[in-house]
Amino acid sequence: MNRHLAGLCHVALWAFMFLSPLTFWRGTGIKFMQYLMYCMQPAMLMIVFYLNYLYLAPKLFVAGKHRYDLLINLAMISVFSITLHYWTDFTNDLFGVRQRFDDTINDVTNILREGLNFCIFAGGSTALALARKWVTAEQKLRESETARIQSELKNLRSQINPHFLLNTLNNIYALTAIDQTRAQNAIQQLSKMLRHLLYDNQEREVTLTDEMQFIENYIALMKIRLSQNVDVTFHRQVALPGIKVAPLIFISLIENAFKHGVSPVEPSFVHISITATEHDITCQIENSNHPKSRDDRSGHGIGLSQVQRRLELSYPGRYTWEKGVNKEGNIYTSTIHIQL
Repeated sequence: MNRHLAGLCHVALWAFMFLSPLTFWRGTGIKFMQYLMYCMQPAMLMIVFYLNYLYLAPKLFVAGKHRYDLLINLAMISVFSITLHYWTDFTNDLFGVRQRFDDTINDVTNILREGLNFCIFAGGSTALALARKWVTAEQKLRESETARIQSELKNLRSQINPHFLLNTLNNIYALTAIDQTRAQNAIQQLSKMLRHLLYDNQEREVTLTDEMQFIENYIALMKIRLSQNVDVTFHRQVALPGIKVAPLIFISLIENAFKHGVSPVEPSFVHISITATEHDITCQIENSNHPKSRDDRSGHGIGLSQVQRRLELSYPGRYTWEKGVNKEGNIYTSTIHIQL
């Protein structure tokens, strides 16, 4: 509950309690001193309420010292009930208020009634204190869980950088032995991408437009070393430019497509499509399937496991990921659908 709203509720409760003696007055009027003396009851109720709410419940009841909490409340309620009864009688006598009954049975009944009122306020304040304790604990738990998730996401994003750079530098290294000019262009293309890795990657979300620009730069970098028998397409359709997505959420899939979808001797293809509306984002990647041999263990599947974990942390219950090869075993498809 909002702290300001809770404070207003407390003020409203006690405003009603301290004005209640006026509502029970029947006659030509009530003297100010008489009203103040009748306010002894709400004042005692307030003491019982806040003594439980601020001290007894959090210090004794929550700590498991129920016996001490009960004994203190019983002693306090007994003293307050008897004191309030005789204080009310004294006030009525002082200002000439007639009482309907004046005997021992009536005295006991009034004391028990006052005691019941104190018990209700003591129990209610204890319940509120326990509820506040529970809400605070839940809030701290959520904050701790959020901090843990953010820390894990940050750790996963930091792992993407060396993983991505490892694959890219391997490509550039291979290119230097073939064409130094193209290798220099590849390094220049890589420098453009590092800005996204160093700055935008630290944000919780980036615009989908920036993310697709990064993907387009990556594809351009990969095309430098590809032969003419590889068909690479990148289709994108975004309804609104301000749509945001977790950074680098798709790059590992695209890396995987180029790794397993390109053959140096056979015709190959990598088709990438990203579409987005104001409600969802869909990334579909199709590539020819040329699995690497067991001896080629570069990457060890780290990228795909990171994608799975980041999807779980960033979009829990709001994503689907379908992946696999077709019946012929020559086309691999990976489709991620995210609900915004």
